[in-house]
Amino acid sequence: MTVTTGTTATASIAVAETAAEAAARTQSAWQHARCTTRPGLRKRLGQACGAALLSAFCASAAWSQTLTAVMASKVTVLDPVLTASHQTRNHAYMIYDTLLATDAENHVRPQMVDKWDISADGKTYTFTLRDGLKWHDGAPVKAEDCIASIQRWAQQDKMGRQIMPLVASMNVVDDKTFTVVLKEAVDILPALAKPSGLPAFMMPKRVAQTPATQAITDYTGSGPFKFVQAEYKPGVKAVYAKNTDYVPRNEPPSGTAGGKVVKVDRVEWVNMPDAMTAINALQNGEVDYMETVPYDLTPMIEGNKDLTLRVLDKMGYQPMYRFNQLQKPFNDKLVRQAAMYAIGQGDILKAQVGNPAYFKVCGAVFGCGMPYASEIRADMIVPSNIAKAKELLKQAKYDGAPVVILQATDIAMAAAIPVVMAQQLRQAGFNVQLQAMDFMTMLSRRANRDTPEKGGWSIFVTTWHMSEIADPLRNYGVSANGEQAWFGWPTVPVVEELRGKFLLARTDGERKQIADKLQDVMLDEGVVVPLGQINSVAAYRNTLKGVLESPAPVFWNISKSGK
Repeated sequence: MTVTTGTTATASIAVAETAAEAAARTQSAWQHARCTTRPGLRKRLGQACGAALLSAFCASAAWSQTLTAVMASKVTVLDPVLTASHQTRNHAYMIYDTLLATDAENHVRPQMVDKWDISADGKTYTFTLRDGLKWHDGAPVKAEDCIASIQRWAQQDKMGRQIMPLVASMNVVDDKTFTVVLKEAVDILPALAKPSGLPAFMMPKRVAQTPATQAITDYTGSGPFKFVQAEYKPGVKAVYAKNTDYVPRNEPPSGTAGGKVVKVDRVEWVNMPDAMTAINALQNGEVDYMETVPYDLTPMIEGNKDLTLRVLDKMGYQPMYRFNQLQKPFNDKLVRQAAMYAIGQGDILKAQVGNPAYFKVCGAVFGCGMPYASEIRADMIVPSNIAKAKELLKQAKYDGAPVVILQATDIAMAAAIPVVMAQQLRQAGFNVQLQAMDFMTMLSRRANRDTPEKGGWSIFVTTWHMSEIADPLRNYGVSANGEQAWFGWPTVPVVEELRGKFLLARTDGERKQIADKLQDVMLDEGVVVPLGQINSVAAYRNTLKGVLESPAPVFWNISKSGK
């Protein structure tokens, strides 16, 4: 039923009467559809159509059980190959699926794949798709679709770019089977299973053949939800409908792995930039779920018996900072080390997070508690040692060259870090300039390789999900090949050599030894500096059951009651 305004209202009386009868039968079901909790919608419909047609609208929508969520930020990029944005990643998990996935224990599990086999020499992987896989348009998922998707993904993904030069060929065996043949024995499973960064989402071949630098416009996936493109309002709302043809795995959900059983009809993501507005909407029952609650507002949730406050992502995030090693003063290794000793972690995390339940100090470049975690050289970066910093600055004959720190004020998980960092550096004797800007401006500024006087910079701060930095192949900070490196442009040839060895290592023991050597070298040279771990906290109404812990917010397995 289409509800319009003005003169069309009188022409809909017969429809309204029929629908009113349905409304009487479905009043309880409509509580799920939430018509009565959207006062703006009620007002607009009531003014235009009158009470009878409003009842008709509500009755017609009663079939749909809708979960309404306020996400951390708006979804503006819909192509998960073009950006590592978490908002785009979250969108992709709704409508796409992956060949492999990572469970809650960080083990690689099959997802679209039924099974895989690896040849004795480790150079040939054979993947067989499971039964029941369909694209949203009803066409079967085929091996050729998966090969095309891998090829497009690998042009942009950090791990994919490292693996593809070692791929001799990818071949279709039959509609459900394909092979990846390698020139060297390399473990490609973690790259295809990783839950964040650029997960390897599968698309139909016709879509995957879109150049990797060009945004797709066809959002056909095979995942548990369908993207309702007609209702998408960039920066305002994104809508997803249950894919009734989706066949979930017959396993309990775990991480991004297991059975993706959808228990609601629709999920609507609405954008509310003001956190207080979002919390009020959650408390009033106008929304069901809030992805990220600011730490200083969590007490408002804790005392509400109708709401649950919970850390759903136990991995969390790693704040980190990077020096500009092309320009003074951090083109000097001693000066970089002085800054690392001065900054520390404790005061920074207290200022950024406050509640110690949501942060952890640790020296691990590859993530606190992750497989390659290490405390090598932790004494340089965990405690703040102002005396040591002053000693190193004296040895380096620091001349007061300005240190320009970029502060992205609109990133809630990192905005306070540069402020405390500036205070600690000043205590050690650095001449610090803190420059505030929005995140998009910071992204532009950090690409400037010039001196601070000409728009350059000295330090920038960012955050990564732990799954994005958990080994040397996926961690953008493990980049030290000069002007070809990630922002900061360090030149440390041994870092690149060790990354190559890690890629070709055959055992976990070898990889751990290499990762330890990398941590030692990178902290000694100040290539990248971790700042412990931060956990974000979500909130949802207790009418939701089955909300999963996962490295990305997922909406399968969630049921919703009307009470």
